[in-house]
Amino acid sequence: MSLITLENISKQYSERLLLDRVGLQINEGDRIGLIGINGSGKSTFLRLVAGLEIPDNGSIVVRGGIQIQYLPQEPDLNDELTVLAQVFDSDSPPVRLLRDYEWASQQLQQQPDSVYWQEQLTALSDRMEHSGGWAAEANAKAILTRLGITDFAAPIATLSGGQRKRVALARALIDRADLLILDEPTNHIDAETIAWLEAYLLSQSGALLMVTHDRYFLDRVVNRIIELDRRQLVSYPGNYSQYLELSTARRETLASAEVKRQNLLRRELEWLRRGAQARSTKQKARKQRVEELQRLAYDRGDQIVSMALAGRRLGKKVLQARGLSKTFEGRLLFTGVEFYLEPGDRIGIIGPNGAGKSTLLNILAGKVAPDTGMVEWGETVHLGYYDQQSSGLDESRRVIDFIEQEAPLIRTKDGSLISAFQILEWFLFPRPQQYAYIGTLSGGERRRLYLLYRLIHQPNVLFLDEPTNDLDIQTLTVLEEFLDHFQGCLVVASHDRYFLDRTTDFLVSFEDGRVSARYPAPFETYLQLRAEQAVNAPSRAETSIAHKAENKARPRKLSWKEQQELDGLEPRIEQLEAQKAALQAEINASGSDYVRLQSLAERLHALEAELEAAEERWLELSEVID
Repeated sequence: MSLITLENISKQYSERLLLDRVGLQINEGDRIGLIGINGSGKSTFLRLVAGLEIPDNGSIVVRGGIQIQYLPQEPDLNDELTVLAQVFDSDSPPVRLLRDYEWASQQLQQQPDSVYWQEQLTALSDRMEHSGGWAAEANAKAILTRLGITDFAAPIATLSGGQRKRVALARALIDRADLLILDEPTNHIDAETIAWLEAYLLSQSGALLMVTHDRYFLDRVVNRIIELDRRQLVSYPGNYSQYLELSTARRETLASAEVKRQNLLRRELEWLRRGAQARSTKQKARKQRVEELQRLAYDRGDQIVSMALAGRRLGKKVLQARGLSKTFEGRLLFTGVEFYLEPGDRIGIIGPNGAGKSTLLNILAGKVAPDTGMVEWGETVHLGYYDQQSSGLDESRRVIDFIEQEAPLIRTKDGSLISAFQILEWFLFPRPQQYAYIGTLSGGERRRLYLLYRLIHQPNVLFLDEPTNDLDIQTLTVLEEFLDHFQGCLVVASHDRYFLDRTTDFLVSFEDGRVSARYPAPFETYLQLRAEQAVNAPSRAETSIAHKAENKARPRKLSWKEQQELDGLEPRIEQLEAQKAALQAEINASGSDYVRLQSLAERLHALEAELEAAEERWLELSEVID
């Protein structure tokens, strides 16, 4: 059944037409991945579907009574709220009950003798009991914890950009919707959390529309790909792998049609040049046909980024870094870090957010001084550092002026020289857009320009810090092909498993203030090796519990609110265990029905993740009692 229908939608900003009479129907059960180059209008399209923008032409019909949740790339949060209050900032009845309960609980903590708040909390507790609110509250906290947010009372104003995005994602997931719209949901979350999010979304029954650069994520979550290509929407059934096959066939067909058009046009023009009588009706008809053929704008599928740039020779000595340590705002990020590069090394750095990956790259690049240790570079090294801040871009300048100042002529890999105008066209900046100010470009277009800015200086060592966060899939694909032939050293800090698998030979893990030994890529091999090493080693949870026990200053009791949460967790865990047993029984009874088995396995994965989070929270609260 249809949830939303868009017909003949057009949208234009200034002189730029983004959507030209497009249509789309979103049905129940659809899990749609929207892809397209940066600046093509993907985020604008999401806002149109979410009802936050109005089309210039066309109609959008929304089925009555459906609930839509929208996660933008830059969420607008209330700095005056706490994390939990922000998550519960919704008008839906279940979330509103949780918000009212949390507010009453806070007021009672501040005014413990208030009869009014005691009565309010008692009444709200009864409603929570009868509506399953305790389980909903535990689920909300479990989702926040899974997304790396553990301080539920932290003010929103104190959070980093990545933390704010994760809080907004938690709010979108907690408040169940008929249609969930996500704009780059995998930005700012690590690989383990992305895997959890995949399972969680697959366990939900609502429809999904999202923009993401993560191709493994698209492959595992979506059942339909929509490509926004030159103001038009092209729909492909299936996941990302199926899209690659179908889109390749489509572009071959379009290319063939363009060849036929050119041949027909050439024949018609030749016929006209022979000087047939212009007064004849047949001659006039053929003239009109030629004019129509010349006007037709055929899609040959050739709008792709080109990166045929020259490189530099790299000597034997590249990089030696020893004994690095860094403290930031009183918190030790890492200590005793050793890092080296030899010619041809291609290293991926992984680890949780906030572990210090970007800080380490900044220290190696000489942008930040370490507290201790030393960094030595080889004499032939020319470093290109693609950082997250797009350092060096002057938003007050025009695109063409900025690139011409950096390199009026750029050498390609075949030795020829090309102008700044040409290289910008290679990077999908047409001549009119080259005169635009950098500050008017979309976020993705700025990142594409920044990539060009770093590559035109012909580096032989490349640092890429989260390169997939804002680059479109087409640009990433060409970047991967460029890196296939790149002869220098490569260091990539990323959570994108697909990009790491395509571009690196070894992975190092950055966590707990240390850099691990090198593990061979791909990412799945790294996970297997780490799992084998962990078999005979104490778990992080055990280590953390022991550390907390050693450093516990004095015993404390559960607050009334924590006791209520604990009481709600026990029946919730029993309920989840019963659901798990039932799912396992269904799996055992499914025989050779592989489609059903896959669906059940996905639901079981998500259920086990929720059960594990609930058990961890139960253990944490139980330890206080003990």
